[in-house]
Amino acid sequence: MKSGSLLLSTYRTATSGLMLLAPALVSWRKRQNKEDPQRLGERSGVASRARPHGPLVWLHGASVGESIALLPLVDALRARDLQIVLTTGTVTSANLMETRLPPGAIHQYAPLDVPQFVRRFLDHWRPNLVLFAESELWPNILMETADRRIPIALVNARLSERSAERWKKLPSTIASLLRRIDVTLAQTPDDASRFINLGAPRVFNAGNLKYDVPALPCDPLELSNIKTRIGGRPAWVAASTHEGEEEIVVGVHQRLAQRWKGLVTIIVPRHPERGESIAAMAASRGLSVQLRSRGETIGEQGGIYVADTIGELGLFYRAANIVFIGRSLVKHGGQNPIEPAKLGNAILHGPNVANFIDVFRDLDNSGGALEIDSEEALGKALDDLFANAGKMRAVARAASETVEKLGGASQNIMQALEPYLMQVRLEQD
Repeated sequence: MKSGSLLLSTYRTATSGLMLLAPALVSWRKRQNKEDPQRLGERSGVASRARPHGPLVWLHGASVGESIALLPLVDALRARDLQIVLTTGTVTSANLMETRLPPGAIHQYAPLDVPQFVRRFLDHWRPNLVLFAESELWPNILMETADRRIPIALVNARLSERSAERWKKLPSTIASLLRRIDVTLAQTPDDASRFINLGAPRVFNAGNLKYDVPALPCDPLELSNIKTRIGGRPAWVAASTHEGEEEIVVGVHQRLAQRWKGLVTIIVPRHPERGESIAAMAASRGLSVQLRSRGETIGEQGGIYVADTIGELGLFYRAANIVFIGRSLVKHGGQNPIEPAKLGNAILHGPNVANFIDVFRDLDNSGGALEIDSEEALGKALDDLFANAGKMRAVARAASETVEKLGGASQNIMQALEPYLMQVRLEQD
């Protein structure tokens, strides 16, 4: 037996033995608010919904970003009357998908990568085609699916240089996994090259699906209310912030509020449960603070507004013209800038954007985004954009034009999937 197959066989045996420990793991995650207590069975492959009649495609995205990127494919597949089950692994993404999936598409939590759980999932849903997003390479899921001769596509596939280097230490193992994938549709030529070098058999550069995702929705009445509260005052959004960034944002607000009376700073933390602590920190500095989860509205004199809710970024991206993308002044790799760019925002970001390096490079090169590296630099950039409306509009226009030009991945992917979709139809006839 080759070393790669031996390692995968060992992994399968070990994870089979973990089946008895899985309930304890899921229970612990439930106590950490990382599992939905009403849907725990889904993690062991027990479906909470009936399988619909007809050919079915299983799509999987790990969390919020990956699942949102799959929505253009969901729409395209539903247009062909294919049934959809979309799985994710987080409570936040599950809540979001319940509101974003079209009729005829079902959300389930992904089964843990335990052979018995995966078999139970596959026995119930009997997918005709499987699409995994980005770099979801769970060995048991891949092996069990491939053993049933169900076509597998890795879509919007990406693999960082760092991850590729780690996999190179297990060349036969990664090659054995990748050979089970029928087609890999990469985000960029660099991603494609890395997959090819690791042994993926059929790889194409299809582009980034995230450019094709529809603009984030919002409640028009809420938007009108927010804009009325802001009025003609300067406003900006610090989106998807992480611990360590809110202090910087509040410091910038304190500095700018001396020059820009009534300044509104909207903080949308990546983890809404941190809202209370963020509000307390800002209040301790003598600032006016309102918390959205308490039903509070933006203060009449401006101040800090902590939007600690889920699924409302579309509202706040429309409410202001400037967005700072969080997770980029701390070493976590940045967040997705495409969403605010689509809505015509001028974008500011820190230097740590490895998770979206190609997107930020395109935006920076076009003038649609500006990089800052400190609290002082963020304050200066905001002050400049507030003072120069023409520049702010030019940056915002460049951002929206850039993401529009880079779209088209969903069409490329659907074209590449055509042989598999045709086979699905033939099998149903």
